[in-house]
Amino acid sequence: MGLIERDEALACLDELLADAVAGRGRTALVTGTVATGKSELLNVLADRSIERGALAVTATGSAVERDMPLALLGQLFHDAPLPADDRDRAMSLLLEGTKAVLAGDDAGHLDAQIIHGLCTVLLELAERFPLALLVDDVQHADGASLVCLSYLARRARPAKLLVVFSRSTFGAAGEPAWQADLLRPGSGSRIHLEPLTGDGVRQFAEQRAGAEVADRLADRWHQLSGGNPLLVDGLIADHRQTLAETGAEPEDAVAGDGYAAAVMSCLHRADDRLLEVARGVAVLDDPESLDSLIGVGSQQVAQSVRALTMAGLLGMGAFRHPAARAAVLADVRQEQRAELHRRAAVLTYDRGASTRVVAEHLVNASDVRESWGVTVLEDAARQALREGRVEAAVRYLKLAWKACTDDRHRVRIMTTLVRAEWRINPSTSAGYLPELTGALDKGVLRGSDAIVLAKALLWHGQFRDAEHVLDHLAAQGGELDPDTAAELAATRPWLRCTYAPFVAHLPKTNATAATVSASRRLAAARALSSVISSNPGPDLGDTCERILRGSRLDEMSLDTVESALLALTYAGHADKAAGWCDLFVEEAYTRRAPSRQARLAVVRAEVAVRMGNLAGAAGYARTALEIMPPASWGVAVGHPLSLLIIASVAMGDFDDVREQLDQPVPEAMFQTRYGLHYLQARGRYSLATDHPGLALRDFQRAGDLMSAWGVDAPGLVAWRSDAAEAYLRMGRPLQARKLAEEQLNRCTGQMPRARGVGLRLLAATEQPRHRPMLLRQAADLLQNSGDLYELARTLTDLAQAYHALGESRRAGMIGHRARALAEGCAAVPLRRALSQEAEWDSGEQATPATAVGGAAAMLSDAERRVAALAAVGYTNREIADKLYITTSTVEQHLTRSYRKLNVTRRSDLPANLDATLTTA
Repeated sequence: MGLIERDEALACLDELLADAVAGRGRTALVTGTVATGKSELLNVLADRSIERGALAVTATGSAVERDMPLALLGQLFHDAPLPADDRDRAMSLLLEGTKAVLAGDDAGHLDAQIIHGLCTVLLELAERFPLALLVDDVQHADGASLVCLSYLARRARPAKLLVVFSRSTFGAAGEPAWQADLLRPGSGSRIHLEPLTGDGVRQFAEQRAGAEVADRLADRWHQLSGGNPLLVDGLIADHRQTLAETGAEPEDAVAGDGYAAAVMSCLHRADDRLLEVARGVAVLDDPESLDSLIGVGSQQVAQSVRALTMAGLLGMGAFRHPAARAAVLADVRQEQRAELHRRAAVLTYDRGASTRVVAEHLVNASDVRESWGVTVLEDAARQALREGRVEAAVRYLKLAWKACTDDRHRVRIMTTLVRAEWRINPSTSAGYLPELTGALDKGVLRGSDAIVLAKALLWHGQFRDAEHVLDHLAAQGGELDPDTAAELAATRPWLRCTYAPFVAHLPKTNATAATVSASRRLAAARALSSVISSNPGPDLGDTCERILRGSRLDEMSLDTVESALLALTYAGHADKAAGWCDLFVEEAYTRRAPSRQARLAVVRAEVAVRMGNLAGAAGYARTALEIMPPASWGVAVGHPLSLLIIASVAMGDFDDVREQLDQPVPEAMFQTRYGLHYLQARGRYSLATDHPGLALRDFQRAGDLMSAWGVDAPGLVAWRSDAAEAYLRMGRPLQARKLAEEQLNRCTGQMPRARGVGLRLLAATEQPRHRPMLLRQAADLLQNSGDLYELARTLTDLAQAYHALGESRRAGMIGHRARALAEGCAAVPLRRALSQEAEWDSGEQATPATAVGGAAAMLSDAERRVAALAAVGYTNREIADKLYITTSTVEQHLTRSYRKLNVTRRSDLPANLDATLTTA
């Protein structure tokens, strides 16, 4: 009932009380489902009785006292203010009556004189004072007390007596026989309390939580409570608790500990059958199958479900909130809950439920007894992996592996489990490797499962065991099935890219991929292999993007995606890789695959480094190490660490670099591609901290390894450029020139970034008058590559070169551009060095690129090309020669560009004009 109905009920009881005080005795029965306010109503009536000069005597029925004769009536006598003689008489009668009932094991054996004597004591008390006897939860009263209360109710009419009972209808199959005796025609009234309506919940909430909260959450609270005041109170308590913990008003209803406690309070007030049905509903949301699940008749189940619904606990046959279901399950003993889930698994399987539903029951039962159980768990795991529910797939596979009795089948399940857990945390797979290796030796582990084992062993740096597995695969040769042969064909180039020393352990094979996904994996591995071992062809970018367009992060496709992205990046197409990488990072997030998120974050950091986005690179690398801690990376830890170190060195954050370098790394890492990146990063730090000799040692070690492995490509690790810079710091320009020339000879037109860096270093070995030409060529290449940090370094050298030649104005203009780029890249050391070149400063400050970014989009392609060259210091004649146009045309393009960009001179043109336009 709503608050208005409650007030009406109280008004009705007030009238009955007034009649009783006036000598017209009355009886009343207040009914309602659990927690509808019956007890509260009797408490208020007790207070009103005192105000009207009546004595209020109370008692409460209890299920544990139902078999104790006269227990409820004894409460009334203990609460009543009886004279000493009357109390002694009543106690004597109670004792005599209790003995009689216990002797006869039936309330009917209670002597009529005892009943009459007990009631007479109360009626005589009512002659002295108006009396209000208030009995709560009368449904739990013992039989002897009910006999006496019925006798008293029949004699209440001429007395100053009001007798009010409350009875819960929660789970009651009908009205009990004794109810008619309590409500005598003409003197008895029945008051039924309904759950709160929507308006009732709003008014209830206003009183406890305020009008604003009530207006916002009352509807949702009514939905979750079904109008049960106790449940609403629990929801309000959870709301207050959340507000206290967070300091902010929750936007939605919170169902927490308060709500759960209210649910269990309701159920513990019910009989055992209702609690049993509630537990069944918590396990199996199918009312039609509950009778088979808990062994209770279908009619009784239906009655119980209706009662639970009326009490606000259920809605549409299920709990109104998962918190209620969780609270009920938590109240069940573990062995009982497991048995319920085991029965539910059988029921749902027989009824054709989805494998996901059946598998969840099997997992919760922690037991598989049926022959179909393992198959169901495997099917459910495959479906879960396709849907990105990796944790669920792991649960299913672990139980299937535990239950499976066939050795070969068990090993297949374990390798699938390794794949699944790899998506979450690769380190968890380490525990399975000894058993899988043993299975290989026994001949139980074969085919593609052995390849999974080899890759896991390599990741964890267990190279000797990995060699053993690879040799085993090689020895099988022509005995391999077509799918395994195709998998080996893709594994060989993958090994060459990452674990080059071990590629010799696998034979060459011309097997073709049997599926589209396998074909993509092979193509991606070959593309990456070609990039790091030789010069990539002009169509490599298109090939990689075609692979990526058809790939998704399902099953084992991460190797495909990672290889294609790295091939693009190492080949000088970092700008293309960035967009694809962001797309797959988002997919990994939605699929809840932490290890994939981490590995893709590393690729994104590599892309960011090669585009001069130093802060972004550091952020991506840190994210990778936060998602997956260093201990989980195995030998691959060198990649995220190296990117974080390189970015931090360029930003001048040497404290962070020292912290990263202090982290122990596995020695086995230096037999992998990840070790090459780490050596480069460590060398960059040594170079930045004025230890060129240490830096050169790391760079040369990387070069020696790359040459030995046959992966000596400029796009992977530009060790020659780094070593050339070390030689320049050591005052050995001839050695630096040799390495710079070797670097340039290895670059093709598809590698603008590597060529640009090489030209910058080559310029440093030339006579001052020859440097500007090489540096301008380098700037062109780096601007096209999108690496703003290397562009800033090149422009810095160019400004210095012009200054050395006495061209101060040109040096100042280019110095401004370099300074703006360095600031945009967060390259603090470079920015600080540029600021110290005060003599370059002509007093004119360049307009920030961000200020012209919007207008830059209005430039035509021709205007953009001219303005971009002018921004990095080319004269009009040089621009005309470079673009094969007239000087007059150059002047016209510049005039229009100034107007569109709202600038007045060359020094105001943004140095990263190409990047600005691309973004716009």
